[in-house]
Amino acid sequence: MGIVVMAPGPLTLIEDLGRRGSADLGLSPSGALDRKSLMLANALLGNAPGAPGLEVLLGGLRLRFVTGASVAVTGAEGRVTVNGTDIDLNQAVRVPPGAVMAFGPPAFGIRYYLAVSGGIAAPALLGSCSADLLSGEGPPPLKAGDTLALTRGNGAAVTAAAPVHVPAPDVVRHVFRRAPDPDSPITLRVDRGPRADWFDDGSLRRLTGQFWTMSPESNRIGARLLGRPLRQNRTEELPSEGAVLGALQVPPSGLPTVFLADHPVTGGYPVIAVVRRADLDLLGQARPGQRIRFLGAIGA
Repeated sequence: MGIVVMAPGPLTLIEDLGRRGSADLGLSPSGALDRKSLMLANALLGNAPGAPGLEVLLGGLRLRFVTGASVAVTGAEGRVTVNGTDIDLNQAVRVPPGAVMAFGPPAFGIRYYLAVSGGIAAPALLGSCSADLLSGEGPPPLKAGDTLALTRGNGAAVTAAAPVHVPAPDVVRHVFRRAPDPDSPITLRVDRGPRADWFDDGSLRRLTGQFWTMSPESNRIGARLLGRPLRQNRTEELPSEGAVLGALQVPPSGLPTVFLADHPVTGGYPVIAVVRRADLDLLGQARPGQRIRFLGAIGA
């Protein structure tokens, strides 16, 4: 019983809201890159905010629902079908037993989020079912032939005799949340980082005074940025120190990387600024080539 993966697409992961307090064990927080979209999908179904769902990169995912279920798709915007018929995004939809669900390439954003009524059953590690690509811990990326078990929302697996939750008409629905327009820049608020004093005044101004471009080498570990390099005014080696989600670390190339959900827990390059957590969801949907600007006072 559950859902059979017919085709996984480029990368489909089981993600929830991540794990906390595990940095001393070498584990990043992980979890959905676009947390708001996952929480919205769960809210549309009456699930707990952090119920495990699927993070679908660039579409290509095809699923066969052995068990009927209510689902919601949020995040990226593109064509999503059930048995060849388009379904609405950002609202609860019923998928009958035996139906095939398919995700097309997104026109806006790059990551869809699929929530299923009750959540997807997956083994937990330190309180989270999220995949962590850096450490290799958590559920592995989906592959063709995998079967996903469903839960009732309390961790118990759905069986043939178990009813599948259908949201009442007055439950949250027709909620709309726009993914970033790939032709428009996104703005990220930043606060001064612990090593901002390692950079000259021109670099501090340049960080917020120019548009950066999302590199195609970006992933769940970090968003790599292209632009006019930043310059350090110190030459000594920085000992490795703790790194946080959203840290804007600058390697010798002068091209910064924003640490995302699967980031390393330590880093040896200076952190010039930190992106506010509320804005990191935008980076989770930013496309390669997307323009990015930073907003904040990070000067001395």
